[in-house]
Amino acid sequence: MTVRRPLRVLLVDDGAADRELAREVFDQHTDHVTVDTCASGERALSFLRQPDTALPDVILLDLNMPGMSGFQVLDALKHEARLSIIPVVILSSSSLPQDVEHAYSLHASSFMTKQLSFDRFVRQIDAFVSFWLQARTTHYPR
Repeated sequence: MTVRRPLRVLLVDDGAADRELAREVFDQHTDHVTVDTCASGERALSFLRQPDTALPDVILLDLNMPGMSGFQVLDALKHEARLSIIPVVILSSSSLPQDVEHAYSLHASSFMTKQLSFDRFVRQIDAFVSFWLQARTTHYPR
């Protein structure tokens, strides 16, 4: 039997309320998910570039952030060998077709539009966790 370590998620979102809401939903999965958060793209890249950082299994990335946009973060991630293999899921309030197309052109793994109602957001994150627990290929210990 293979024992799997918790799914590691990095949430990058400049909105404190959005980070807190996501944290509340992820707290329902604490037995099999760990979440780190960063409030900016610059902070996320700095965190990921630390040699002792355990890389996440998946990154949830907001697009509309001051300073470095989610598009710029995604582009930077995909141009660094160590970071380019991390799946990046866009979680944005935008559903504009040009934003979706641009994200996929930069090799986003998926694009999710943030659900506005709390119940729908909970279901959205539950589905995200279920999918990525199955989709990741990393096994414990590592």
